[in-house]
Amino acid sequence: MVFDDIVLSIPQRFRPEKAKDYETVFHFEIKDNKGWPFTVTISKGTCTLKKGLEGKPACVVKTKSDTYVALETGKENPQMALMFGKVKVSNLSEMIRFSKLFHRYGKQLEATTPLPSYIPSRKPTTGPLKGLKVVDFTRLLPGPMATMLMAEMGAEVIKIEDPSAPDYIRNFPPFIGDHSAYYLAVNRSKRSLAIDYNTESGKEVLYQLIKEADVLMEQFRPGVMQQLGFGYDDVKKLNPKLVYVSITGYGQDSPYAQRAGHDLNYIAYAGLLGITGNEQSPSIPGGQIADIAGGGYMAVNACLAALVERSVSGEGQWVDVSMTDCMVPLSAFAIAEHAAGKSVKRGGQALSGGLANYNVYRCADGAYMALGALEPKFWEGFCDLVDKPEWKHRLLEEDQRELKSEVAQLFAEKTKAAWISLANQADICLSPVHDIADLVNDPHMVQRGLLTEQTTPNGEHYKMAGVPIKFLNTPAAVQWEPPMLGEDTIAILQEMGLQENAIKTLLQERIVLGA
Repeated sequence: MVFDDIVLSIPQRFRPEKAKDYETVFHFEIKDNKGWPFTVTISKGTCTLKKGLEGKPACVVKTKSDTYVALETGKENPQMALMFGKVKVSNLSEMIRFSKLFHRYGKQLEATTPLPSYIPSRKPTTGPLKGLKVVDFTRLLPGPMATMLMAEMGAEVIKIEDPSAPDYIRNFPPFIGDHSAYYLAVNRSKRSLAIDYNTESGKEVLYQLIKEADVLMEQFRPGVMQQLGFGYDDVKKLNPKLVYVSITGYGQDSPYAQRAGHDLNYIAYAGLLGITGNEQSPSIPGGQIADIAGGGYMAVNACLAALVERSVSGEGQWVDVSMTDCMVPLSAFAIAEHAAGKSVKRGGQALSGGLANYNVYRCADGAYMALGALEPKFWEGFCDLVDKPEWKHRLLEEDQRELKSEVAQLFAEKTKAAWISLANQADICLSPVHDIADLVNDPHMVQRGLLTEQTTPNGEHYKMAGVPIKFLNTPAAVQWEPPMLGEDTIAILQEMGLQENAIKTLLQERIVLGA
């Protein structure tokens, strides 16, 4: 019975190196007759399993046997199971810590089972970064966006994940089939190496891989990579030419360096959130600006600059990318206005709602149009188009609230479709405010290939953001679909020269996972 196999394997899947001095007792109350209740005790670096419920538990887990099996085998998402009541946990923080102590369940490789014969590994076939090798320790959004951009510009990106604690974006809803839509969005064109880098054997494999790499990109808080044995000083000794990129919220030496944070916190500290919105309150931007512009995009910029410098000096270097720091230039004009002695008011700057000719207006059907007629020629063209010549000179008015109100009343007289039709008659910087659903049929998006068709391993079709940068001679392109966990493990180990017996040992000891 699968349930029995999974439960009885718990002590064998225990990771003592993760437990340290942690001690706990867990009760698992299985609520049907297909399974049985059991107790797991962690004490002094050992794991004990007993049938039945014994001792005073730090946490009680209640679920059905089928759900337990699905969770242990990765077929059920833990967050969704909690959200919909399929599993009940009395102490969530204790459960999170406990779950990190175990390898994911999987049938152990038998000694007599042959490995798959060597298959030529997938490698990028086009792009200006072809031939570059990137070891990718990043997770969630900022780093994976950066490494995906590099992969689709031709770099070989090897995504490193602990088999028992992989990139947790894999478990974030919503899902397309069995796969997180968010994971699919930022992990195309990469290879997956699932390896337990907390073990000495796992470290040795990764050290060998890093020796041959051009770039290492990581996204942990300062100090974590050093604790793992992969800090810059550690790997520089292995590979002096390595460009080592660290993406963090606040940088390596900030007084905030060890603080937790997310996109909203970074744009708040940098002043960007404070100038976004209207007089009543700040507005949260629809996109993750710090994560993508400050983390993903800036990490690529910085990495490529360091690679250019390496081509001159022959030496790599450590690149410190702080998402908060990288948000400050986005407020450059507001900072300039402050420096010039002007009061910077949210929603009152020229380019953030202060001008009538550079604003967003509601249409008769509730949709919106964006008027960007900043230069006089565009504003005058708009005034002529709507038969309001008397508005032309009113841009000189210091207080434009009355003019904005009049323009708003005008836009409210026509539907979005009517305004689009009118805008197509003149060159006046007037465009529709698209909803995400509108992108599929927009001529620009279609012509430029900005939404790309993809397919999950199970055959579900979906569209994601495409490759945004165009190169004439070395086109950037989607290389392949996002990898399953460990999909490239065996091929990468074979490429590194590991013999079959060594690879089988790593698989048997659960140091690596092969999909």
